Amino acid sequence: MTELTCDLQPLRVYSLLQNIFIIEKDFFMADPRAFLSFDFDHNETHKILFAGQAKNSKTPFSIQDWSAKSAMTQAEWEAIVKEKVNKCNMLIVLSGKTMASAAGVSKEIAMAKAQAVPVFGVYVDGANTTSNLPTGLARNRTIAWEWDNISAAIDQMMGEGKNK
Repeated sequence: MTELTCDLQPLRVYSLLQNIFIIEKDFFMADPRAFLSFDFDHNETHKILFAGQAKNSKTPFSIQDWSAKSAMTQAEWEAIVKEKVNKCNMLIVLSGKTMASAAGVSKEIAMAKAQAVPVFGVYVDGANTTSNLPTGLARNRTIAWEWDNISAAIDQMMGEGKNK
């Protein structure tokens, strides 16, 4: 059996270990995860474009495609979406011109808020500050589709709700 000795003082060892922890924490932190909420009947193309641009942008976040792959009951859908939203750092609503009729989007927003998942919206499909917004999405948290603004909103979301 070999005995190892170390001549580092305890305070120095603590400092060294603390620095290693900080490096590992920063090194292993994953990009924020975003749940995309959108009107499936009217804005699926915008969801595909947004997710594609996000992969090729400077914006450090990942989008999970958790769209339902098969038909399911309302209760099953709600349970699955609630679980998926809870796994994310934020919910991004792609807010188009027909959002007033998108009941599922309003439910997703309510689920996010109930789980302290921050929410913001991005105008798509020609929607703007005069367009109807889904229930639960604040006008002052809905922005134009510009990546610098989206990046700033993501940074803001990472300091809110369950991300604090």
